[in-house]
Amino acid sequence: MRHLSYKKIKSWYCGLVQRPPPTPPYSHIIQIGDPLLRTVAQPVAIEEIKSSEIQHIVKKLKAVIKQYGCVGLSAPQIGIALRIILLEFTSKHAKSYTKDEIIHQQIEILPQTVIINPELKVLDYTKVVQTEGCESIKGYIADVARYQQVEVKGVDENGNTVSLNLKGWLARIVQHEMDHLNGKLYTDVMNRKTLTCSCWQVVNEKRGKVEIPFSP
Repeated sequence: MRHLSYKKIKSWYCGLVQRPPPTPPYSHIIQIGDPLLRTVAQPVAIEEIKSSEIQHIVKKLKAVIKQYGCVGLSAPQIGIALRIILLEFTSKHAKSYTKDEIIHQQIEILPQTVIINPELKVLDYTKVVQTEGCESIKGYIADVARYQQVEVKGVDENGNTVSLNLKGWLARIVQHEMDHLNGKLYTDVMNRKTLTCSCWQVVNEKRGKVEIPFSP
């Protein structure tokens, strides 16, 4: 008779009992290839903003952005095709940049801000090229040209008007998130020759034995 340890038996049995797949809004960020990332998000009806459904989506966005430590997140990235974005750039994020980078990239602090039905207006059509990444395209970065200064208007989760005049790095973040609402990814507008695996050096050092996690 074949010997099976209790641990193996338990693992085998648990494999037979599959848990149902999660439903949106997800607690993870979906990846390129998911059709939802190519869907144009729909506006949120004003009378629905304070509904339990929209409040739950906003709460989930806040939880996921905290979990991943990112600076911007859109509802489509957690499986919801609605026009909701969340922006945030903290002093903790700023520590990842040198003083020269902060000056050159015009990096500023932005408290966590929810914007529902955001509308973007370009204030300075000068294009600036910087390197971008995206939690929905894990493991890659590329150079992307974005407008230097923009204005974004909408409402927050309480129905209050939001109006931000953003330049430099913050302007880049909101343009990136607005693209998500319109079914676009940075790979659509990047300089294709600059697309880079962000850990290519480690891949070589580890002889290719590297795994990229899709969640923190």
